[in-house]
Parts: sequence; structure tokens; C-alpha cells
Amino acid sequence: MLTPARLSPADCVRVGGFGLRSRPVRVLLSALGIAIGIAAMVSVVGISSSSRAELDRTLARLGTNLLTATPGQSLDGGTARLPEEAMDMIGRIGGAESATAIGTIDGVKTYRTDKIPKAQSNGITAAGARQDLLKSVGATMARGNWLNEATGEYPVAVLGATTAQLLGVTEPGPDTRVWLGGQWFTVAGILAPVPLAPELDTAALVGWDAAKKYLGFDGHPTLVYTRAAEKSVGRVRELIGPTANPADPTTVKVSRPSDALVAQQAGDKAFTGLLLGLGGVALLVGGIGVANTMVISVLERRGEVGLRRSLGATRSQVCLQFLTESLLLSALGGGAGVVIGSAVTAAYAATQGWPVVVPPWVMGGGVGSTLMIGGVAGLYPAVRAAGLAPTVALAAT
Repeated sequence: MLTPARLSPADCVRVGGFGLRSRPVRVLLSALGIAIGIAAMVSVVGISSSSRAELDRTLARLGTNLLTATPGQSLDGGTARLPEEAMDMIGRIGGAESATAIGTIDGVKTYRTDKIPKAQSNGITAAGARQDLLKSVGATMARGNWLNEATGEYPVAVLGATTAQLLGVTEPGPDTRVWLGGQWFTVAGILAPVPLAPELDTAALVGWDAAKKYLGFDGHPTLVYTRAAEKSVGRVRELIGPTANPADPTTVKVSRPSDALVAQQAGDKAFTGLLLGLGGVALLVGGIGVANTMVISVLERRGEVGLRRSLGATRSQVCLQFLTESLLLSALGGGAGVVIGSAVTAAYAATQGWPVVVPPWVMGGGVGSTLMIGGVAGLYPAVRAAGLAPTVALAAT
């Protein structure tokens, strides 16, 4: 009795690939159907992820992790003061990424010239500022330069956006000066509007050391900004009061975490559910397409099956042939779908100005899940082809 030859994995791929090569148009159309399904899944997930990344970026700009500490009321009903070391101590809290401060100087106003009556101050305050203020509050310069180690010790000021507008200052420079605390300060720069810290828009900021030297600043911060790791916002908020003023934590007012953080967390949950639902529907559609293609292929190729069986091919080899075809077809469609979906995501995100985000798990999962669905979908047609008797298959042609 003759023993049927065993097919190696390479033989299986060649036999399965021959079936695809012999019908290129059908294979192209079938793979295109799968590719469209997978591309739809990848592009929907990619566009949603890009949109979520843009939302996260916007929420981050709004300061979901920014906390502020200000002096509250003392026991005698007056206004308490934050210790001079408050900023440094808050910066040492575990989970605090940065801490900086400003110190508003009582009674010091800012004027365009020394000829303007003191009562016409327009509410423009003066404050000492730390040099790392911009990074912590996310502020940027509209014109000129921020304070540095050199200018922070001399009568140099940076104006907030509203302050510059009220004073009529449009260009900073060595020849641009403002009357601040009874002396001239050179304007080094103008801030862009700061959404997270609107109090900076109506202030004239000078260096921390210059404020002490020229304006009689006592060194007590009036507002401490703290950036915390998003996962530690709640814990850092609880520790700011006792850390800033261990002797009397109740005199420290700490802001609530931004409501944007709650919105961000709710958005993440909603997007996750949406992506899982859309991905499942796309895979189901792709699997049905593979099964339909393979069933039709078996019906059309009964003559080939009968011929192979009459020449000695076993049922398992016929089954393996059609199963391999199904997997190759799925891989072809899945790979093309990932490429098309990624391209659609990149094009759409570019038109919207969003960051392009296609999660790696979507690309890998798209091909992998297509192979899995293709294997399951091709199993029935493969078993059906293997079950055909040679005489019946040949008689049907």
C-alpha cells in the first residue's frame, strides 16, 4: 500500500498560493473586501485615537494637573502669609513635578510714566517672579525675553498681556521703560495671555531678588503653582497645606483639581468602549467576507478537488490547502487594510491639525485577528472540500 507524501509547511504555502495566483482577479476583489473592512477598523480607531490625543493635549494645556496654594485667613481674621520656604517644601512632595511662585508686592503699582496720577493705576500690580515660572504655568513670550539670572537682579520687568495693552507698550527693549514702585524699570518682554494663570496678564513681573532689592518685597510668596503627576494630583493636593505651613495648615488655601481632569477620564472611558465596539463589528464583517469567498471557491473548484483526490491527495491535504488559501487571503487583505487605514488616519489627522496616532495594537491586532477570523471562516469550506468524494467532485464539473 502506497503511503501518501507528506506536505511540508513550504509545500502548503506553495499549494495554497497557487490557488490564489490562478485567480488573481477574484483574489484581488476578495482581498479588497477584507482590506476595506480592516481599513475601516484601523482608520476609525486611528482617527478616534488621534482625536483623543488632541483632546488630551488640549486638556493638558488647560492644566489638569496644576494646583495653586494661596494664603488664607489667620485665626484673628486677618490675611495669613505663606512661609518663605513654602515653594521649596511643596516642590519636595512626592508626585510634585515642579513648584514655582510669585509674590505680589502690596502698594506697588505700575504706570507708563511718572506723570500719571497714582490713582490711575488700572489695577496693574507688581510681583516678584521665579525664573521657572513660564514652564510651570505653561506661559509663553509674545515678544522679547523672560527674566534670567542677570536681569532678575536688576530693575527689569516683563509685562503681562493685558498690562502691556493698558500701558500702550507694544515692543520691549532697552529704550522701553515703565514707572514701577517709584523708579524706572526696563521692559524686557511681554507675555502672551496665560489661560491657566490669568493673574499674570494684569501684572508687571520682576525678578525675585530685584523685587526685594528695589521694591521692598518681603520674600513671602502669595501664590505657589504646583505641577503634579496626574495620578498623584489628589494626594499632592492633600499634602500641600501641611507641607507649605506645618505650623498652621488651615491658613493655606489649595485649589481643586481642574474639572478638565474629570472630563479627560470620562472621555477615556467613552473612547475605549467605542473602539472595542467598532473593532468587533469590523472583524465580524471581515470574517463573513472570507467565509463567503472560500465557500464560492470550493464550489467553483470541485473539479480540481476531485482530480487531486483521484491522484492520491488525502482529505487532510485538501483541507490544509483550502485552509492555507484562506489564511493567505486573510493576511493579504489584513495587511493591505492596515496600510490603507493608517494612510487614511494620517491624512485626516493632518487636515485637522491633530497628532497622528495609530496604536500599535491596532496594526498588529488587525492582521492577527484577521488571520484568526480567516482561519475560522475558512475551516468550513476546507472541511467541505475535503469531504468531497473524487467521483462526485469530477462528476460535478
